[in-house]
Amino acid sequence: MMEELTLVGRVVVWSLPVIFAITGHEAAHGWMAKRYGDKTAEREGRLTLNPLPHIDPLGTVIIPGLLLITFTGFIFGWAKPVPIDARNFKQPKKAMMMVALAGPLANLCMAIAWALLARIGVALEFEFVSMPFIYSGVAGITINLVLMMINLLPIPPLDGSRVLSGLLPDYWAWRYNQFERYGFIVLLILLATDVLSFLLAYPMFYAQQLFFTLAGM
Repeated sequence: MMEELTLVGRVVVWSLPVIFAITGHEAAHGWMAKRYGDKTAEREGRLTLNPLPHIDPLGTVIIPGLLLITFTGFIFGWAKPVPIDARNFKQPKKAMMMVALAGPLANLCMAIAWALLARIGVALEFEFVSMPFIYSGVAGITINLVLMMINLLPIPPLDGSRVLSGLLPDYWAWRYNQFERYGFIVLLILLATDVLSFLLAYPMFYAQQLFFTLAGM
């Protein structure tokens, strides 16, 4: 349904869902770290949904913007990583797992919230009021599901790798984490070759259908 929108319309519809999906993800990491005893993110003002402290010019603005205006059909991005000091954790492996999971879980919660917003739009009778709710809801569902699924991939330094590292014996976790220096390059290759889109296509399709049903669409 987004094909109906002009470029300006796409930018307007996607801007807030993208920014809050990315910044909410990072704020959740900091919030969970605080629960386990690390207040580094709080001291640096990162426990907020205000996008400004989280914005990474490249990952939060330029990359999502380029993907949007080039009509690739695939949008993702990132914010400045929330600072975490594992030395403040009593059980570092468990704490790092939970901190890592907090980001994708935040995206899941935000996807539910956008679905409920879209459902309100579906229930409204006046199109000029309902359509902004529906379009924003669809964008919010989509970007949050994309970020959740990408971040759960076991590619260091994505969140999925932190979870897997926490489950591995110490030696193998250490060996696995050495791969982190190449992780971003691998991710870019997967994106450039459309392998990532292929891997996520079916999970994304079924997840979207579930959330669109929740939205009454």
